Amino acid sequence: MARIAGMYCPGHPGRAVAATVAMLERMDERVGAKTAQLGGTALGAGAGGSVARSGSILAAVDGAFLNADALPGGKGAAPAAQLVELYRRHGMVGALQRLDGDFAVVLHDQGNDETWLARDRVGVRPLYYVLADGTVTVASRPGGLLALPETDRRVNPRWVAVFAGSHYRYIDNRPEESPYAAIAQVPAATAVRITGKQARIERYWTLLDQDEFVASEAALAEQYRALLLEAVRTRVAAANRPAFTLSGGMDSSSVMASAVLLTGARQHAFSTIYTDKTYDESDEIRGFVAEKAARWHPVEVEGFDLFDTVARMVRAHDEPVATATWLSHYLLCGQVAAEGFGTVFGGLGGDELNAGEYEYFVFHFADLVVEGRQDQLVREIEAWARHHDHPIHRKDAAKAATLMQRLTDPALPGRIRVEQSRFKRYFGAVQPDYFDLAAFEPVLDHPFRTCLKNRTYQDIFRETAPCCLRAEDRNCGAFGLDHSDPFFDHRLVEFMFRVPGAMKIRDGVT
Repeated sequence: MARIAGMYCPGHPGRAVAATVAMLERMDERVGAKTAQLGGTALGAGAGGSVARSGSILAAVDGAFLNADALPGGKGAAPAAQLVELYRRHGMVGALQRLDGDFAVVLHDQGNDETWLARDRVGVRPLYYVLADGTVTVASRPGGLLALPETDRRVNPRWVAVFAGSHYRYIDNRPEESPYAAIAQVPAATAVRITGKQARIERYWTLLDQDEFVASEAALAEQYRALLLEAVRTRVAAANRPAFTLSGGMDSSSVMASAVLLTGARQHAFSTIYTDKTYDESDEIRGFVAEKAARWHPVEVEGFDLFDTVARMVRAHDEPVATATWLSHYLLCGQVAAEGFGTVFGGLGGDELNAGEYEYFVFHFADLVVEGRQDQLVREIEAWARHHDHPIHRKDAAKAATLMQRLTDPALPGRIRVEQSRFKRYFGAVQPDYFDLAAFEPVLDHPFRTCLKNRTYQDIFRETAPCCLRAEDRNCGAFGLDHSDPFFDHRLVEFMFRVPGAMKIRDGVT
C-alpha cells in the first residue's frame, strides 16, 4: 500500500518537507518512501508509490494506471510522470478522463499556483486534505494529517452522531466529509482544484441514465464475462504477489476463477472461518478450493485478544470500527502479509452490480409495478416467497406491498426511501444537544429512472461500498498490503447499469 502525502506552504519550503515526512511516518510509510520538492511544495509517496517533478509541475500517485501502456512513456514510465505529461496536454480533468485504474493523485502547478487532488471513478483509493489560510495539506489517511500539530483534531459531530446512533451504511453518506471537522475527503470521480484559500470541486466522470440493452440474455452474459475477465486481467498484471479472499458466495469466487483461467495457474485463497457454523462457510468454500486453489489458507476468527486487536484497528482506520466484518478482514490481512503476499483480491461490488442482496427484490417489484408488468410481478413475488420465506421474516404478497410502500414512492417512479428502522435504530444513544439526529436527512441520489438502479447507485457511492472500501484499504494498509476489487472497474459498472433489472432478478433469485 503506497500512501501519499504532501504540503503546499508558500514561502516555507523546509516546513513542507518536514510535514510530508512526518505524515508518511505516521502512516507507516517510512521504508522506501520517496519525496520531491518544488519551492514551498513537497510531495511524498511510500514504497510502490510514485513522485515526479518536471519543470514547474510536481505530482504524486498512489495506485496503478491499468492502461499505462497507452499513456505517455508507455508501460515502464512512472505513473506520476505520466500524470504530469497528460496534465500538460489535456489539463487535469482531461488527464483524469484518460486514466483507467484505482488511484489517488496530487498535482501542483507552480506556474498557475494551483493544486489538484483527485480519486479514481469509484473511490477505491482514499484521499484527505486540509485547507487553512492558504496552506494545503494532503494525505491518504486522516492519521497522516493528524501527525501535524497544527491540524485541528476536533471530531465531526454529524459523523460521530451517525456512527453512534444510526447504521454503519450512513457513515459515508456525505463523501466529502471525514470523521474530523477540519479534514475534508476527496469524493470518488472528483477533482478538487485549490487556488489560494478556495477549493472548487468538479466531477470528471458520472454514470449516465442510458437506454437499457436490448440484446439477448446470452449475448449480454458473454459481454459481462468479457468485461469481468478484462478487469481481473489488468489488475492481476499490476498486482504484487497476489492472493485471493474467498467466501461461500459468487463474487469472490468469480474473481479468483477468472484469475485462474487467465493465468493458467491455481491461486492462493484466504478465508475467515468460524467454529460457530451459523457464520462459517467452509463447506461451501471447499468444493471451489478443490478445483481452483493452489492452497487454501483458512484463518480462524478466534483465540485473539479482542481489545488489543480493536485498538490496533482504530489506529489503522483513524476512526472506530464499524462492523464485525472489518475485524475478520483485519485478521485475514495479517495472515496474508505474514505468508509473503503483497496484494489481496476481493469481490466487493459484486452484490451491488448483480442485485445480490435480499433488499434488491423490493425495488425490482416496484419497477415492475411502474412498468405495468402485473403478470411478471405476481410470478416474482410468488417465487420470492417460495425461495426466501422465513418463520419470522415472512415473504408474501402482503409483505411485498408493505415494503414497497415503505421503501419506494409510488407517486415518483424511481424514487427510493430510507429504511427508517435501520436508520433510526440507535438514535436514543445520542443526546440532541450534541447533535440532533431527528433533523438529519441522509442524501439519496436519484439519477436513474428505476428504483433498482438508484438503490444500486446509493450502495456504490454513498452506503455499503464506500464504508467497505475504506475498511479494506486500511486493513490491508496496516500490513503493507494492497487490495484490488475488479467488480469496481468503471467499464463493468457502466455496463451493468444498462442491464435490465428483469435479467438480474428472475423467478425470485438473483
